[in-house]
Amino acid sequence: MKNILKNIVLIAALAGACASCNKVFDQSSPSTMETETVYSHYTLAEEAIFSIHTAFTTTNSYRGRFLPWYGFNTDIEVYNSPKSGDQKTQLVGYDPQITDTQMNSNGAPFADMYTGIEKCNLAIEGLEQYGSIESDPDMAYLYAEALTLRAMLYYDLVKAWGDVPARFAPISSETLYQPKESRDVIFEQILGDLETAIPMLPYPKAKETSMGTLDEASSVSASYDRVNKAFAEGLYARIALTASGYALRPADGQVGTGDLGSVRLSSDSNLSKDVLYPKALAYLKDVISSGTASLVDDYQELWYDVNNMDKTAGKEVLFCIPFGGDQDPTSNVRGRWNYTFAIKAQTTTINGYLLNNSGGTAGPNPTFWYKFDEGDVRRDLTCANWHYEKEAPTLNSAKTAYFGKFRFDWMDAHPYTGGNDDGVKPVVMRYADILLMASEISNELGDLSSAKQYFLPVRRRAFKGNESLAESFVNGISSKDDMFAAIYNERAFEFCGEFLRKADLIRWNMLGEALEAAKEDIVDFSNMEGDYAYLKDRKIYWKANEDGDGIDVYGLLESESGRPEGNGWTEETSYIKATNFEDLSNNYYLKDPDTRQFWPIFNYILTNSQGYIVNDYGY
Repeated sequence: MKNILKNIVLIAALAGACASCNKVFDQSSPSTMETETVYSHYTLAEEAIFSIHTAFTTTNSYRGRFLPWYGFNTDIEVYNSPKSGDQKTQLVGYDPQITDTQMNSNGAPFADMYTGIEKCNLAIEGLEQYGSIESDPDMAYLYAEALTLRAMLYYDLVKAWGDVPARFAPISSETLYQPKESRDVIFEQILGDLETAIPMLPYPKAKETSMGTLDEASSVSASYDRVNKAFAEGLYARIALTASGYALRPADGQVGTGDLGSVRLSSDSNLSKDVLYPKALAYLKDVISSGTASLVDDYQELWYDVNNMDKTAGKEVLFCIPFGGDQDPTSNVRGRWNYTFAIKAQTTTINGYLLNNSGGTAGPNPTFWYKFDEGDVRRDLTCANWHYEKEAPTLNSAKTAYFGKFRFDWMDAHPYTGGNDDGVKPVVMRYADILLMASEISNELGDLSSAKQYFLPVRRRAFKGNESLAESFVNGISSKDDMFAAIYNERAFEFCGEFLRKADLIRWNMLGEALEAAKEDIVDFSNMEGDYAYLKDRKIYWKANEDGDGIDVYGLLESESGRPEGNGWTEETSYIKATNFEDLSNNYYLKDPDTRQFWPIFNYILTNSQGYIVNDYGY
């Protein structure tokens, strides 16, 4: 708690602390100025916003704790190095320990995320008092940005921990210690905040809001590492879907009492689907009709741009984690996304730097590749069954796959130069999610025709060159249940490796059954039974592709028997037989996932909360 208090006192003293000193005039730092001076001056107020951005970059926050460990295991994404009794395995395997060394160090990442929220609270209060937000669109933008970032931070806290303390004003001696609050209170607050923020934000690449024409802030809409209206509207829909969906919840009035909870809907009528879905759909329709974002025509090009850190707004990516340097949040220094999740590189030189065992912490479920329809371009871009080894792409074991969306060799403009910071900005939201959320909500509201209309562009891109397959698939959907089944699968195919799946499964009340089915499927795969019986005596062939940036594999599909034509193929006679799947199947989930949908508040926070914070859910 000492570090938390130190951070809070420092933040309170610094009110608009300089996070990007090279962009401030040669005058006294905001840390030496009165709050009024900071929040009545655009440049200094923007520095306060950048101090919020830096909250994402610390090791204990998003960079090194939250992003590398939240969101798997799911039915489509798995930890690649499970070991019985290992704390990392327990953390992702639905049996986290309150003394977990990844999460219990200095309260990380729980406390660091609250540090970001405190910075938001200070900026919001300062701009409300001194920022002329009703008459100055530039200051209104900064105010809306702080509201939106706070909403995102709280959404992620609730997503990981369930019910948490609700702090929506700068901390004081009276509010230093707070118990957990029902997440419904938090949901209502942040949804209301987004309703306030949205009119003040420009669409991507726009210079106007409903508040008027932006001047000093006109560049904020040019890059997707700054908040824009399309993202805020999409975030409203994402939060609305979660708030109105299923989740493990303590009984009403029992938050923070040690209640085991049950998986149920909220009893707050303000968070019902009847209330939230029409609002969410209206916001999604605004994004779509604005024409300010669109799907990138080619799925590989989308991910090449992400790896290459092309942050140009107005394409598909609506917002990313604003990783930057400690002194310049616009830089490409901080962040360890590819270092954690890229195709593994073992003793390999890429972009002139020797990589040794980087990437590959998690990857697709080893059977997920087989779930894609033939012709879906996302399959091999999502599920890479190979790695780099001594300059050459090499076939993995059947148990291990990597996310092919994330690649060191696509980092051309900003090559990875070693260490565990690569600068890649993880995607928070894409336009594809806008379309699929609009499809899901339309379907739930009984408008199947619109649901199919929003769904089709995502499916068409997935079958680029074979668009008729996508069109015939969508035309064949004839009921609400069929449409939901299509959305259930499409969100898996589209977003694997972006770690949206766990929250989706929870709100659909399908987490436990989906993980059980996935585990059983892996067992069938390892035994070459059921859908995989044809692999029992199958020889697998592989070779590096013509470009040397991947491999071609023959024999994985039922229709691919015998030896392929051409030279250079390597034969694998025991591709599956030689693989030990027990560590994966035994550790996929260690307790019933539906009783462990959330992490516990870890021990460092508990023991320093003066008894105000108590774990629920049986921890």
